[in-house]
Amino acid sequence: MTLTVDVVSDVICPWCYIGKRRLEKAIVARRGQRDVRVRWHPCQLNPHMPKEGMNRKEYRTAKFGSWERSLDLDVQVAAAGRAEGIPFAHDKIERTPNTLDAHRLICLADEEGVQDAVVEAVFRAYFTEGRDISRAAVLLDVVTEAGLDRGRAEAVLNSDDGLAAIRAGEEQARRAGAQGVPYFLINGTLALSGAREPSAFLDAFEQAEATSGDEGSVCKIGPGGEPSC
Repeated sequence: MTLTVDVVSDVICPWCYIGKRRLEKAIVARRGQRDVRVRWHPCQLNPHMPKEGMNRKEYRTAKFGSWERSLDLDVQVAAAGRAEGIPFAHDKIERTPNTLDAHRLICLADEEGVQDAVVEAVFRAYFTEGRDISRAAVLLDVVTEAGLDRGRAEAVLNSDDGLAAIRAGEEQARRAGAQGVPYFLINGTLALSGAREPSAFLDAFEQAEATSGDEGSVCKIGPGGEPSC
């Protein structure tokens, strides 16, 4: 029987990247027990961001009141990232991107069975390589390198495919209790908010398994993102 972890995240959230690493550590720690299936769900932190993104310094200065405050926060994130093996390179990031297209391709990647690889690739491209994932050509290169079919990905970006699914997914995440990211729903029974330590995930895994028999009291997120009740 497989343990399912539904993750609500945005690919420009550094704590989502850190949370991914900590979740992976917990999964490795329970190797030899039940399998764990991770599914990624969309949440746009900046849904009104221009399609081409914005200059990062200008955006962060407006958001946090000063560039110095933004730099202080980057230092905190970088320190947490180093502990998880993530070499955040904020100095390479010139633009804060619109993430709608990235989420559309992450949904496509789920259909092709390469979702985790694509999520990892987009995180890495943005946070450690400073690539502008607002640009379709850059995003296509990133997801193709991670195993997504370029032709299918390009067809999605050249159409409205996935737009309704993203909106529905975000609404379903809110109904499931997500008020921020990262947000982890384990077996549809237990939620964790924030980039928790591996031990917190392991405890949640055990608690979710202990209550998995009480199906009548659980509103689960189904394979297509639909709640069961």
